[in-house]
Amino acid sequence: MARNGEGRDRRVRGFAARAGGWSVRHRWAAVGIWVLFVVLAMGLGSAAGRVDVSDGDQLSGETGRAARIVDDAGIDEPAGETVLVQAKDGRLTATAPEFKKAVADVVAAVQGTGAVTNVRSPYAAGAQTVSEDGRTALVQFDVRGDPDTASDRIEPVLKAVEGVADDHDALRIEEIGGASMGKTFDDAFGDDFQRAEYSAVPVALGILLIAFGALVAALLPVALAITAIMATMGLMGVVSHLQPMSETANSVMLLVGLAVGVDYCLFYLRREREERMKGHDPKTALRVAAATSGRAIIVSGVTVCVAMAGMMFTGLAEFQAMGLASLMVVAVAMVGSVTVLPALLSLLGERVEKGRIPFLHPTRRRNGGNGNDGSRFWQRVLTVVLARPAVSVVVAVGALLAIAAPALGMKTQNLTLDQEFGDSLPIVQTYDRVNAAFPGGSDPAEVVVKADDINAAAVRDAIADFRAQAVSSGASRGPVEVTVHRGQNVAFIDVPLVGGSDQGRAEKSLALLRDRVRPDTLGTVDGVEAPITGQVAGSKDFNDQIVGSVVPVFVFVVVFAFLLMLLSFRSLTVAITSIALNLLSVGAAYGILVAVFQNGWGASLVGAEGVGAIISWLPLFLFVILFGLSMDYHVFVVSRIKEARLQGRSNHDAIRHGVVTTAGVVTSAAVIMVAVFSIFGTLSMQSFKQMGVGLAAAILIDATVIRGVLLPAVMALLGERNWYLPKWLRRMPDLTHDEVAPDAPRTGSDEGAVRVSP
Repeated sequence: MARNGEGRDRRVRGFAARAGGWSVRHRWAAVGIWVLFVVLAMGLGSAAGRVDVSDGDQLSGETGRAARIVDDAGIDEPAGETVLVQAKDGRLTATAPEFKKAVADVVAAVQGTGAVTNVRSPYAAGAQTVSEDGRTALVQFDVRGDPDTASDRIEPVLKAVEGVADDHDALRIEEIGGASMGKTFDDAFGDDFQRAEYSAVPVALGILLIAFGALVAALLPVALAITAIMATMGLMGVVSHLQPMSETANSVMLLVGLAVGVDYCLFYLRREREERMKGHDPKTALRVAAATSGRAIIVSGVTVCVAMAGMMFTGLAEFQAMGLASLMVVAVAMVGSVTVLPALLSLLGERVEKGRIPFLHPTRRRNGGNGNDGSRFWQRVLTVVLARPAVSVVVAVGALLAIAAPALGMKTQNLTLDQEFGDSLPIVQTYDRVNAAFPGGSDPAEVVVKADDINAAAVRDAIADFRAQAVSSGASRGPVEVTVHRGQNVAFIDVPLVGGSDQGRAEKSLALLRDRVRPDTLGTVDGVEAPITGQVAGSKDFNDQIVGSVVPVFVFVVVFAFLLMLLSFRSLTVAITSIALNLLSVGAAYGILVAVFQNGWGASLVGAEGVGAIISWLPLFLFVILFGLSMDYHVFVVSRIKEARLQGRSNHDAIRHGVVTTAGVVTSAAVIMVAVFSIFGTLSMQSFKQMGVGLAAAILIDATVIRGVLLPAVMALLGERNWYLPKWLRRMPDLTHDEVAPDAPRTGSDEGAVRVSP
């Protein structure tokens, strides 16, 4: 495998090596350009403003069509609120004087705030908001002003209702609605995600301090990640005018940016440090790092970008925003790692070791810090693995398949309120009480009727028929309410669904409306559109869209990752094993998610009792994110193994060298990601908890079982077949890892390496 050094000199100057070399020669210019880029990106983003995903863009199917009709009509539906008045025991009914007095007090109290309009009493003519058993009644009203900010103005109304409740001990008087729920959740969990984001940077810095033992060296990866995130936030504002963004996309971008930004800088910095510890001068060390780790960063970054681009195939605006934002931050971090980072390292020189922390890495300082010392733990593991590679493969694959097995029974759904937040919040219990008394009343289906003339006799008759058949078909028990906007020729029909908060039963009721009631009534009138939306419809349409996008996303990510690995390593074997190992890692993560959150194994340890399902968007999201991040480790480890093989080492020695010399950096990077993702596993909302646990578990498995056991065992079994490339594929562009590090100035364990000029 070793080649002539003179011939290699003509090819060693790949893009990463050239970029690093230019940055070192023009270090102040490189730093200045990077700072200018970050400032300009932020300035342009601020000037352009950010366009966020609208309901019409975000939703799919009929739900999205209904939202677009409402948007085009310019109708702002007010934020509706409901006050539940319910007897605590069976003695009081809605006809009792005390019950009527409480209802009157609620009406007067909410009207007295001046913050509401259109207050409807359950005793008004035509009202149908008293339950069948007579123990529950609803007072309904709308919040004045912009519905999007209603939660900011609802507090006086909540206090007014609480005051009435204090005066009527025999009754349960509780408010629920979009505004009150929004305020309750913001108060309880609003800072949850923000605290996790703010905690991520200090956690990463602390781990890097331990890994490097020096303050300056630890600050560099964090600084690169933060500046990459800042630049991407600005770019998101500009790009949002073509592809709308969202707060969720912003948060995912921050997570991915921190992960890859720290990783890339960590890999580069550790390689430069390793070469200096061998005895190379700083300039040579930087050139070696640029030609080796720099190239691996580019391969890894492009692979991660391809994985993130897979989200664009979902057809869901929220996923597309997350995919594009993640792709941009990875690209920015990748460019920064191979340009401004070598310039900074050149400027700092030995000062990168400033701020030494006492007692950390004393052995490395005493012996000169040979970068090839490696990890004693992984050396012992590899001794066993390489001695028994077949047994190691069987044991590792068997363990991963066993962990992945629960995923075969995965059940996905949009989580209900009690699943998402538990029953610790009183408003969740109120939601359940309203649904029990008025099935589907908390989240009715809404038919958005658009006609050329909403007042036409045929349209009015069709709406009346729809109301009657919605109840007679068994899809609803009523009341079915109609709101007509004559000026816009639009009408809203609110239909409480039988099944209520039971998603499965409610979807059957929705199917009755869509497949039978609507075609027989509204569907008979020419020119009438009547998409059905609402919480149940939105959940079903979203799930259908997600399920439909699984195959194209999967195929795109896997095929393009395979091609990139094939081009980067010119090995069919490496490309195939890379995909297989990554899929095993993702499968194991799915298995852990199902075992914990669906089957409840150890759920109490993460506060996930009673969830019973995986949130519908998570499997696809995890697949894309994990497939991308897993490639980070894989590319760096395999690149180091191939480099050692090109230096003339035997297959076993190359594997040992590659795994051991990258063990420290992979472990440090994995610990950072596991720690950051685990923070999200402690959040109160189950969707974020599932995301955090799934990501942390997958990264942990990937950095240990996959990269430390299965990868070396498989490569040991394959031997020279690791680098197999059929003749018919040899005409591909040659993007292989041609950069081989020079020997250290002193003799040592690398005496078989080929010396080349960097």
